[in-house]
Amino acid sequence: MDLSSPWLPPSEDESRTPRSSPTARSAMRCVRLLLGCTSAAELLGTILAEGPGWITGEGSALYLLDSAGMLRLAASHGLPEWAHERYGMVDPAGDLPAAMALRLRRPYLLSPERTSVDYPNRNAGMGTGMVAIIALPMIVDERPIGVLALALAHRGTVPRRDLDVLETLGDACAHRLSHLLHHANAETGPPRGGRPGGAPATGAGTPPGPDGNGPDTNGPDADDAGRAAGLAHPMLSLAVRSAGHGAFERDLVTGESYWDAQAYRVAGQPPPADGGPAAAPDLDRIVHPEDLPDFQAALAEALATGGPYRITYRVLRRGGGVVRIEETGEVMLDVHRRPVRIAGLVADRDRVRAPGERPPADGPGGAPAAGARSALLLALTRALSRAVTVRDVTTTVTDIARPAFGAASIVLDLVDEGRLLPVSHTVYGGPRRTELTRLADLSEGVMQHALARSTPLFSEPGRTGRAPDGGGPLTPPAWTVLPLVASGRQVGSCLITFATERAFGREDRTLYSAFAGVLAQSLERARLYDTHHHRATELQRAMLPRTLPRLPGIASAARYLPSTEGMQIGGDWYDLLRLPEGRIGLVIGDVQGHNAEATAVMGQLRSVLRAYATDGHDPAATLARTSRLLSGLDTDLFATCLYLTLDPADGTLRAARAGHPSPVRITDDAKAVELDLPGGPPLGVDPEAAYHLSVGHLAPGETLLVYTDGLVEDREEDYDESVQRMLGGLELWARQTGPGRIGPAPALERLADLLTLNVTERRSRPDDVALLLLHRMSAGQ
Repeated sequence: MDLSSPWLPPSEDESRTPRSSPTARSAMRCVRLLLGCTSAAELLGTILAEGPGWITGEGSALYLLDSAGMLRLAASHGLPEWAHERYGMVDPAGDLPAAMALRLRRPYLLSPERTSVDYPNRNAGMGTGMVAIIALPMIVDERPIGVLALALAHRGTVPRRDLDVLETLGDACAHRLSHLLHHANAETGPPRGGRPGGAPATGAGTPPGPDGNGPDTNGPDADDAGRAAGLAHPMLSLAVRSAGHGAFERDLVTGESYWDAQAYRVAGQPPPADGGPAAAPDLDRIVHPEDLPDFQAALAEALATGGPYRITYRVLRRGGGVVRIEETGEVMLDVHRRPVRIAGLVADRDRVRAPGERPPADGPGGAPAAGARSALLLALTRALSRAVTVRDVTTTVTDIARPAFGAASIVLDLVDEGRLLPVSHTVYGGPRRTELTRLADLSEGVMQHALARSTPLFSEPGRTGRAPDGGGPLTPPAWTVLPLVASGRQVGSCLITFATERAFGREDRTLYSAFAGVLAQSLERARLYDTHHHRATELQRAMLPRTLPRLPGIASAARYLPSTEGMQIGGDWYDLLRLPEGRIGLVIGDVQGHNAEATAVMGQLRSVLRAYATDGHDPAATLARTSRLLSGLDTDLFATCLYLTLDPADGTLRAARAGHPSPVRITDDAKAVELDLPGGPPLGVDPEAAYHLSVGHLAPGETLLVYTDGLVEDREEDYDESVQRMLGGLELWARQTGPGRIGPAPALERLADLLTLNVTERRSRPDDVALLLLHRMSAGQ
């Protein structure tokens, strides 16, 4: 299937049999979640958070048809402001992907090559060749509803299986929106407020009416579009209210939290004056003091695992008394398994008690306060125990500790050569970045002071400083600075701030001090891991060529990436050799295992193979001799290897392969193909094995890629499909920015960066990655 084709016709001869894979399972779970969404923004967010990882998110959008027959942007992700203005409304008669998909009533694919030129930005995808846009028409019972546009990480042909997944997600969105729009249209008058759950829609505003001043209520489609884009669903709101439930939402990225009016009523608090959703009150102010630690502990557990949860706690009513609340919600995770949002319902537990169920006693909603604080500390300890690197620790502090404590922000500094250096000033991005920078500057002295005294510092109510000009508060309403000391060594200092004033009682101070000890131990362990990993990586890098030799008639580039799992070094290596009679040798290999022995074997093999090669042995003989030598070493390890020689004068290639991935040739007319090289067993497996010598030709202007399998291996994708995607990306690179366009040397460096960029964007890298590129110059280069 040609990716440059503007649309993807159905292919009946390709198998549609579902395959049991992480991608398929993820897609099915995503479909189930889509059928429970209540807005366009939630539908798009669910696809990006729960769908297959190759749906990248950046540049994705959901359009709904309005009464005038125009496609209006209802939800988006990763679109810049100018793109909202330019593509906020799409004419179905136009030639944009959303319009083409709706008009053709079939998926419309914009290849990476075309996204880099005309949609949604001339720079989108430029230089990567890894972003495609597919527009999926949403049609139910022959009635068009809108279009779902998704950005994909496919660099070549989109497999039929992936297209089936995309069409299924589009159909699920269409049916869910149709259901929501049908019930919304049955109600009279537009509802007030924000999105279900009480928060404004993220990335999606209410589509303006024809006059540009508000929702269009002149036709059912426009009214439906506005409601689906973020307005509360009347029937859903009525059902929730009748059941005695209120809705809430917590944005874990911005720290904002919203309640609808019914949630305020459930908690015995006065609802907002306009009856719509509003910022939720701080829970530490309204949750019963005896229940707050229990609530925080349960929330920490939910944040650590993700998914549904249920918590019962007491809330202090305004004017006296308490009400027992049952909070039922779900922690939503992004594609990197980080919590980004919580949404759910709160109910008066006494009101919704089943018939015959005895009312609970008037004691705390959970464990005693001391036990609850211990449970919170245990939950945080478990979360931190899973953190391996310093980055993992700061992520855990951001994602779990901060919301569990109800903190506004956290600034974490580490001791480096006697100085405190910041490591977490980007706990929040966007508009919060400036505030965190100000906090870091403001707290530098007090964090040094707390660390020097090894004593936590806590703010006192009513002592918040203000700016000299009478402006806003100079310091946060409440804060604590925790010195981080592990094994008698100063590790760092942690500043935790809160949005409202609070008094830190003895139990609170004990809790935060204990948390500081756990955090310090985790950071100390993580820094030790990072140090060992860095040293191991540097050791292996030192065993690889520092630079590639400059050889006449060719350009070359190489990259090496260590594994991100474990502290041990691996056995990947590459080499570019000067050979007799002006020939050039390319070697790439991968020793089994990730430990010191693998690295030692790698060093021996590199030296031995270089010696055999420079003695003039052909690739087949070189591999056979090296395999016999490895078999005689005192090791059980084996290695895959590829060795080929090139004569720059006439382009003659001679190659042999020992269980290694085949090299890829990129032709002058932008085709990427694997060389057909018969392979033998890995080195060290059979000392008597002979290897086949293959002879070929590399024409002027052509490029060779040799690599280790870590470049294409992905736990969530079939190996052959990964190779095919890489080949498609190589062809796109050759068409866009190949050696003939910007010069061989810069083109190869750019390609090496792009190939490794694709690897670094994976969730984890269980194997090392090595690659070597070689380009034969043409007469004009």
